[in-house]
Amino acid sequence: MSENNSENKLRLNKLIADSGLASRRHADRMIEEGQVTVNGKRVYEVGIKVDPAHDSVMVNGKPLKKPLENIYILFNKPRGVLTTMEDPLDRPTIAEYLEGVPGRVFPVGRLDWDSEGLLLLTNDGDFANKVTRPKAEVTKTYMVKVDGQPSPDDIKKLLRGVSIVGGRVAAKHIEKIKRQEGSDQYDWYKMVITEGKNRQIRQMFEKIGFDVMKLQR
Repeated sequence: MSENNSENKLRLNKLIADSGLASRRHADRMIEEGQVTVNGKRVYEVGIKVDPAHDSVMVNGKPLKKPLENIYILFNKPRGVLTTMEDPLDRPTIAEYLEGVPGRVFPVGRLDWDSEGLLLLTNDGDFANKVTRPKAEVTKTYMVKVDGQPSPDDIKKLLRGVSIVGGRVAAKHIEKIKRQEGSDQYDWYKMVITEGKNRQIRQMFEKIGFDVMKLQR
């Protein structure tokens, strides 16, 4: 690595992520697996710093592209689409909707196959890490249609917290709402959470005995 002013240096994993080649986490794996060289020397330390203007960084023998401008996309994910860029089973993925994007982006968080609504995509690894950190407590609001009519006590349980696969979670806010497609058999709720565990809302309602029929963020 060059001896230039340290103010010009960036962490190697950030430089790779900023180039649009991979997410920060994937960049870490690439470095640890020896896929990255700096000035012809293979490196394995995730935390090393390089000078983009003077150091030659190559990944799997190919020069690293210059960092892209930051891209932020608000995407309305349909139901029946995977929150991933590729799928070995050839199922529909969000990549099919991003062909015109001038650079590689990654989803911030996820929505499962049966869920729909707001999904944020970006190539800004720092931003993605900031908003997905548990300590950030970024709120996420969902419209939830449940199979049945939970009692006030059931809803209080979700506010107090329940244990699901992945840990204990609680809703920050829940209120019953009216929708045109509502009925006497199904209730709609507006629900706010700060976590983002896999199938969290579905698991929470399952804990109080109800299935989620529709989930929109």
